[in-house]
Amino acid sequence: MDEQTTTPTGVHDVFGSPADARPEAADSQAGEGRSRLPAAVLWDMDGTLIDTEPYWAEFETALVESFGGIWTEENALACVGNPLDVSARYIRENSPVDLPEREITEHMQAGVMGRMRERMPWRPGAQELLAALRSRGVPCALVTMSWRPMVDVLLEALPEGTFDAVVTGDVVAEGKPHPEAYLTAMDVLGVEAAECVALEDSRAGVGAALASGARTIAIPYLVEIPEAAGLARVPTLEGVRPEDLWRLSRT
Repeated sequence: MDEQTTTPTGVHDVFGSPADARPEAADSQAGEGRSRLPAAVLWDMDGTLIDTEPYWAEFETALVESFGGIWTEENALACVGNPLDVSARYIRENSPVDLPEREITEHMQAGVMGRMRERMPWRPGAQELLAALRSRGVPCALVTMSWRPMVDVLLEALPEGTFDAVVTGDVVAEGKPHPEAYLTAMDVLGVEAAECVALEDSRAGVGAALASGARTIAIPYLVEIPEAAGLARVPTLEGVRPEDLWRLSRT
């Protein structure tokens, strides 16, 4: 399963400098004849940057079993990449759990946040690529359906200003696969969709990124990602460098 103190617009946070103040990001507008950097990189969180899915499955299972139900691997996979309210609704509809959706979400989120504080489960190569992008001056946005309290736990584990924009699931009207969250992040950064690279691991996330117009790279993890026009894929972010993203996203 994939809350942030919002600015007056109610839909985003901005950290650090705007995209047009970053010389190397501006250099990404150079010709195709040399290695090119994206104008911005847009990161999904769960399953792409960190792997909290086993934590979610753990607390989903515990909750359902506490009501006398059974939670299967298929049930857990059906929740991957969903907005939290969608997953909470799925739990209510597919188990004996009869708690309000908000209570389901808050209960499980508290458990996952506790596990994150014990150990931040970075996906292979993700933390290294994120740090390399920051060192090269490429603006980054976090675009997640997780709520702000959980995102804050992640941000506490990163250098201040790592993300120039943060868009969370509790501040958008439409969750993934709707492109609202990605379009919001691009608006904050002041970049064009076609100049951005989005990194995603779920069907809903890939759908949202593609619908936004961003170049999209899938890093399939727990669920299969169907082929789609304009979608590139890599097995892992391990060894991927900032200058590789533009080339990879064109394959």
